[in-house]
Amino acid sequence: MGWAPGQYEKGMDQGMRNRRRRSRAVLAVTLAAALGVTGCHALGGGSPAPKATKARPSPVWDRSPSSVAAVGDSITRGFDACSVLSDCPEVSWATGTSTQVDSLAVRLLGRERAEEYSWNYAQTGARMADLPDQMAQAAARRPQLVTVMAGANDACRSSTRAMTSVEDFRAEFEEALATLRRALPKTQVYVASVPNLKRLWSQGRTSPLGRQVWKLGICPSMLGDADDLDSAATVRRDKVQQRVKDYNKVLEEVCAKDRRCRFDGGAVYAYQFDTDQLSHWDWFHPSKDGQARLAAIAYRTVTAEGP
Repeated sequence: MGWAPGQYEKGMDQGMRNRRRRSRAVLAVTLAAALGVTGCHALGGGSPAPKATKARPSPVWDRSPSSVAAVGDSITRGFDACSVLSDCPEVSWATGTSTQVDSLAVRLLGRERAEEYSWNYAQTGARMADLPDQMAQAAARRPQLVTVMAGANDACRSSTRAMTSVEDFRAEFEEALATLRRALPKTQVYVASVPNLKRLWSQGRTSPLGRQVWKLGICPSMLGDADDLDSAATVRRDKVQQRVKDYNKVLEEVCAKDRRCRFDGGAVYAYQFDTDQLSHWDWFHPSKDGQARLAAIAYRTVTAEGP
């Protein structure tokens, strides 16, 4: 069939337009393939793409907490450190402001801030069963660190039979931590070991005054009949000593289950208190010097890089 006039030129123009479209399509496909191979490098002039940086996670343990609350017993209240048979919280190893002690709070916060941002909820005579209520009071302050020193009164009973059982001690300590955790999941906890009560007996019994004060009822399971060294008295003191060791094992095990809890590793129990570190009112509780030693142990544990 022949071409009508003008149809040949139109056919030529249409063919050229089709070829140009096919060329552009091929170029687009080629460019897309090249981009697929080189990725973002093609857009960056050949320089490598920046790597995504991950935020460094904050450490679980803060070595410089900005507020401190204390729970526990007479030791944390500074009992018999200043005058006979009375509390002296200003020399407490945990929260006191005395320059003679340099408490944990003072070492962490400075003296002025310690006066405003540390709180002492310990009670003379308290046992582990009292700790949940103390923890609830402490939690209301929303402290970044809570110190715990309790257990001596659980062993210091009228007799060895009256001592808190290890099972109850564990349950009560777990309840105390749970009370804190329900209110403050991220607050840190420092746990001091129970002191070596037999060591305190062996040091304090050298003082006639101490032995007289002990008769008023200070830790009778260990200190009663202080000069009695017969087999029955020795067995009694050994039972108390073993119970203290069992309590410390509980404190260590329960604390180890909490990422934000540090046990002192038995440092308070192992410390060799002598008469200079004992109150000269009762020859059993820590003196101001003894309180300062407790503060130093706590500070080392809290500020250490690892537990």
